[in-house]
Amino acid sequence: MEWFEALILGIVQGLTEYLPVSSSGHLAIGANLFGLNGEENLTFTVAVHIATVLSTIVILWREIVWLFTDLFKFRWNEGTKYVVNILISMIPVGIVGLCFKDKVEAIFGSGLLVVGICLLVTATLLAFSYWAKPRQRENISPLHAFIIGLAQALAVLPGLSRSGSTIATGLLLGNKKERLAQFSFLMVIPPILGEALLDVKDMAEMGVSQAMAGLPPLSLLVGFLAAFVSGCIACKWMINIVKRGKLIWFALYCAVVGTLTIVLPYVL
Repeated sequence: MEWFEALILGIVQGLTEYLPVSSSGHLAIGANLFGLNGEENLTFTVAVHIATVLSTIVILWREIVWLFTDLFKFRWNEGTKYVVNILISMIPVGIVGLCFKDKVEAIFGSGLLVVGICLLVTATLLAFSYWAKPRQRENISPLHAFIIGLAQALAVLPGLSRSGSTIATGLLLGNKKERLAQFSFLMVIPPILGEALLDVKDMAEMGVSQAMAGLPPLSLLVGFLAAFVSGCIACKWMINIVKRGKLIWFALYCAVVGTLTIVLPYVL
């Protein structure tokens, strides 16, 4: 992987992790275009995912400090309730990660058709959430946290946007826009770190030299920094976008990219 390829893919990961257009789908498309696969793509994917987690922590550090402060008061307060909701939201994706990891990885290697179809599903979800006008609820309940967690678990499919699925599901349930983006970004930190640890374990088993094959340290560093910087920008931007309710444009984008991803391989 050349450094400029790493730069492009890092920017793509950082932006699409937060924008509701599917980071996994865009990374799969980018890896296909650049001819990346196997261990080379795995190592790079782990690095850029960790970078986007760090960008979340940087942008939402006040909320994270508040959560830990309330949690360690050891009382049933707002911060503790929020943490419990995050833990509840992790249950579905934890089950998928532990029990179906190999099957999910097989889907990632099945080509771009699945990516295109899932991008169209993302577009549909975003469109429904834009036009639906359910009664607004003040706080995210444990039940809604679990349902949003189910949406996150389904979004392990390449092309099905995690942020798009969780935010759209929350909007359809009637949760307030102002709270949803923040909850969506905070709830993904533990699963991404957990997935990264499992991937690091796989990389350790195959050996450092094999894991880094075809991936120069400079390219890895460039990709990491690009994902971190673009992730910081996208995280802050996306929170404002959700507040203004402008998700329909991302629905149109996903519909176009999904259609092209399905059609172009048969045309070219």
